[in-house]
Amino acid sequence: MKINHFQAKTIYIQTLPKNHQSKKGAVMINIVTSFINKVLKTLFRKKKNIKLGLYGPPNGGKTTLANRICTDWLGEEMGAVSNIAHETREIQIKEQISIKSKGKELMFNLVDTPGIATKIDFEDFVKAGMKEKQAKQRAKEATKGIIDAIKWLDEMDAVIIVLDATKDPYTQVNVTIVGNLQARNIPVLIVANKSDLKKADIRKVQSAYPQYSVIGISAKYGDNIDKFYEGLFAIAG
Repeated sequence: MKINHFQAKTIYIQTLPKNHQSKKGAVMINIVTSFINKVLKTLFRKKKNIKLGLYGPPNGGKTTLANRICTDWLGEEMGAVSNIAHETREIQIKEQISIKSKGKELMFNLVDTPGIATKIDFEDFVKAGMKEKQAKQRAKEATKGIIDAIKWLDEMDAVIIVLDATKDPYTQVNVTIVGNLQARNIPVLIVANKSDLKKADIRKVQSAYPQYSVIGISAKYGDNIDKFYEGLFAIAG
């Protein structure tokens, strides 16, 4: 029987010792992974409007970070911040932000999303000082905002997960966000925010999500922000 080249290669691989097959398989996986990464980076470079999303639980500092980025590179803030949860209840977009780091340039549209939560109770807003009518309206808007934020995941080219480094990083909300991003194969950078506070534990965040790069920053004061910008190039540059 005449064997073509493809068949011959298949027979050759099947007759190799198992340990050799394992090594060769690992090499092939590395080659394929490297190729995919190069292709993805090429696509990012060719794509003019990269959508970079800010995701995370409420009051992690997403909008504070968005304001830091916009102030650093555009000279203006992006949105309002508050100590009361769910200040951001609608998708906010700032287009054509161009950042530079180590001789490289990256342009993207920044998408600030409402905080993701599993439960929204208007009584929590009442306890924070709001009147009942205002609290109920805020809860309604926050619920819609969460739904919109989840829908927008399919539009993202890369995502920054912003976590409060003073709190437990391994929560149902955070695990759900990470799981949804992994399912979509979206590049991720995790920011352990509020590093200026004494209770901040960057290593705890790193231990919770070892599959991703974790950078500790203070979005409020700009601590370690240059390292953060370098991290953006790693996932989207």
